[in-house]
Formats: sequence, structure tokens, C-alpha cells
Amino acid sequence: MKIPISYSYRNLWTRKLTTILTLGGIALVVFVFAAVFMLAYGLKKTLVSTGSPDNAVVIRKAANSDLLSAVGRESANLVETLPDIAHDSNNKPLVSKESVLIINLLKYGSNDMGNVIIRGVSPDVLTLRPQVKVIQGKMLREGTTEVIVGKSIAKRFQGANIGNVLKFGSHQWTVVGIFDAQKSGFESEIWVDSEQMMSAFNRPVFSTVTVRLKDPSNFQAFKTRLESEARLQELEAKNEQKYYAEQSETLGIFIKALGVIIIILFCVGAIVGAMITMYAAVSNRVAEIGTMRALGFQRRSILTAFLIESVLLALIGGCVGLIIASFLETVTISTINFDTFSELAFGFSLSPMIVVGSLIFAVVMGIIGGFLPAVRASRLNIVDALRES
Repeated sequence: MKIPISYSYRNLWTRKLTTILTLGGIALVVFVFAAVFMLAYGLKKTLVSTGSPDNAVVIRKAANSDLLSAVGRESANLVETLPDIAHDSNNKPLVSKESVLIINLLKYGSNDMGNVIIRGVSPDVLTLRPQVKVIQGKMLREGTTEVIVGKSIAKRFQGANIGNVLKFGSHQWTVVGIFDAQKSGFESEIWVDSEQMMSAFNRPVFSTVTVRLKDPSNFQAFKTRLESEARLQELEAKNEQKYYAEQSETLGIFIKALGVIIIILFCVGAIVGAMITMYAAVSNRVAEIGTMRALGFQRRSILTAFLIESVLLALIGGCVGLIIASFLETVTISTINFDTFSELAFGFSLSPMIVVGSLIFAVVMGIIGGFLPAVRASRLNIVDALRES
């Protein structure tokens, strides 16, 4: 005979205190598990959304970030003549020749300095990156020392609001606008006119050249054409979205590695808690188990019933942990991106895969924690169990 699932569920609440404590332990572990992967996914999502699948980035070979790249003026001018590049209504190639540097700014509420990316951009940058919208003030004018700042920078750093003057390089720069970039990495940057920036820092070369392709599906043809050009042998092309996604890998691995260590420590505690709860359940129900065996319930039915009880306990705890973790989506943090050495603001992000993975993790904890107590329950001798009652 089979024991109904309702039996296992009802027995969970006969020992309310131990059940609630075990639920809390499992919920905490699942919360940490989900938080770690939400953080890593949020980082990747932020950087992936920074790039556009319609754009390509031309950089120096072997450079894994804008800061390590260099594109000469002649090379940049040659890139924009390639036939794969889209043009605007005035037949002007949609290209942004960009220079990238890092400066230090003082954070709000402390004496700490933070690394902030300064990106010199070309006039067509908003066409190339339609996710960027100026939400306060105005767009910077070409040929001036005006700057616009990402809204994350405006919130976290002193002197980065409209009307303030920033000093870096040999120029003073007036903040004229704040822009929103749909939670992408651009929100952690300050944009200036590229030519003015190069003049202020005495830079003879650009960092990268970003281009809009006529047909994004023909990226490989553009890449082949560029890399086969004898005068551009030092350069390579990358899909912009993949290029920025690659910059999340180092920090993402670090977050996951650190998180796994913490998860293992918490996980052991939760499994031990589940075992104690289930062993207590077996000890308190010896007579009940003996009666069920006398009524004809088989050992495997007893084993299954106690395992189901443990899994239900873990699953409820997992759901509680996930619900709590979901509130982290309202939180934004900033940290140093190991690939660019600059501060990057990003948030926790919950995905269906993280939800499923967290619940599977909870179920596995329930099975591990409940297996030995379930085996003990199934092996109780009928006569001894009834005598002990």
C-alpha cells in the first residue's frame, strides 16, 4: 500500500518549532544561493545590454578592453570607408571614434575616491546607441568642453550634476546633461567630445572605433574585410554585444567562486538541521510506524513517505528563500570591474533559470538531509516498534 502525500504534509506541522527552524535554515541557504547567481547574472545582463548586436567594435588585437586598445587616426579614417558600414540620411558613415580614460572622483558621503570612465565620443554616438537618452539637461555639443554623465555617476559622485565643473586633463568641463542607458554599463561613465578629450590629454590615438553595420548578420564579412586589409593588420573587429559581455567574465567568476564557498558552509548547516528534524520525527513516531507496518504498509512506502516529508520541508524553505531574494532586484551596488579597473554599477537580476536552479538545490538538500532518517524509519522492526509504544 502507498502512503498519501497529505500524510507527510500534515506531519510537518506536528513539531512546529523544529520545522520552522529547519525551514529558516533552508530558506537562508537558498537565499544566499539565489543572491550569488542573481548578482553574477545582473553583472552579465548589465554589460550585455551595454552593447548592440547591430554594432561592431574595432580594437587593437589582443586588447580585452577599451583602456588597453589603441587605434591610430589614419586607421580610424580608413575603417569608416569600409562598404559594410551603414550611413545616415546625409550619407555620412555611422561611426564613433572613441577615447577612453579613467579619472578619480570623490564619492558622496565619504572621503573615498572612485575610478570613473571618461569616454570621448563622436557626434553620432546617440544614433549608434539608441538605448542612451538624455533625461536631464541637454546633449553635449561637438567641439566644446561640455560633458554628460550617466545617472549612476550623478547619484554616487560629487561634482557630477548639471552645472558643476569637473577638472581633468588640461581642461575644465561643464556638466550639461544626465543620461539614462537602460541600466547598461554606460550609466557608469562620463561622456565628452572625443577630439577635445584627446587634446586635453595629449593623446595621439583613439581607443576604439564603433560602427553601425548595414546588415548585422554580415558581421563576419565585415570582420574578414577589415582584418584582411594590409593597412589594418594591427586591428580586429568584435560584435559590440559580445565584446562587452566578455568584460563581465572575470568579475563574474570571482563572484560565483566566493559565493560557492559561502553556500557550501551554509548548506552543511541546513542539511544537518534537516537531518535532526527528520530523526526527531522518526523517534517521535516509532509506534505510528510500527502500526503502519502492521497494517501492511511496505518498507519502501515508509521510506518514500519520510523522504517526501523532507523534500516538502526543503521545497517550502526554498520558496521562502526565493521570495526574499526577489526583493534584491530593487538593490543596486557598485564595485570595481576587474577588466576595466573602473567602478561599475549593476543590480541583482532574477531569471527563470535561477528560480529553477534554486528549487532543485533545495530539493537536493531535502533528499540528502532526509535520506538517512527515512532509511532508519523503514528498517524499524514491527514487533520492536509496537513494544516500544
